[in-house]
Amino acid sequence: MNVIRIDNADDPRIDEFCSIRERDLVGRHGRFIAEGTVVLRMLAAAHKRGGEFLAEKILILENRLAGVADILADFPAEVPIYVADSTVLDGIVGFHLHRGILAVGKRVRDVQASELLASLPERALVAAAIGISNHDNIGSIFRNAAAFGVSAILLDESCCDPLYRKSLRVSVGAVLQVPYARGGTTLELVSGLFENGFAVWGLSPAGRTEIRKVQSQPRMALLTGSEGNGLPPSLMEKIETASIAQAPGLDSLNAATATGIALYQIASAQGGI
Repeated sequence: MNVIRIDNADDPRIDEFCSIRERDLVGRHGRFIAEGTVVLRMLAAAHKRGGEFLAEKILILENRLAGVADILADFPAEVPIYVADSTVLDGIVGFHLHRGILAVGKRVRDVQASELLASLPERALVAAAIGISNHDNIGSIFRNAAAFGVSAILLDESCCDPLYRKSLRVSVGAVLQVPYARGGTTLELVSGLFENGFAVWGLSPAGRTEIRKVQSQPRMALLTGSEGNGLPPSLMEKIETASIAQAPGLDSLNAATATGIALYQIASAQGGI
């Protein structure tokens, strides 16, 4: 391993890790921060696959180095591994980082929705997010998608970036595992699904079919809207809609929770899990 000790928080070699909360707000120009052991492992796997994601550098609290040595060994030697004590590390990132594990990664190629859909097998399940700007929900949707064998995720142009540090952390690295495309309008997204032979279902408390009664088809897509507005009424008129039965008292579930329940049901019906 290429381990380099950092004794000064102003060392230019670790500039990308400086003040990470502020940089979360202004953007990283295609780069992202992977935080924690689980996400680091997922980044190592993604880098090894040689697809969309590559690791550029790693920063580790010195007393965590031995504990993650097996993960670090999966990165090629050209990826530098920097180590620092807790005082220096906190000075670099701008707050106390109790996990003590960070990496800078880069998405080297943005995949278009049309390309992604065309690459899917004849039997596939797609999750699509419409207008979801909450990073926790986006991260949880990716985690649910990975758990239930979803083939791909589509995000319309109004969704937040799943590579935002919190989304990536909440997803436990599933953003680096489940193929996804982000961009385009809702209409373009849905049109692409229809053109590729998908049965499109929208999730809503007002859905016309209870989720357990949805009939399985080889290619299925589940759309989830934001918690406040849900899916646009004009869209729900053009697609099939599903609801999740609940006890009286609340009108809806958290978007990510509802998506997880629905994906489990559809994936089960398709025989995917």
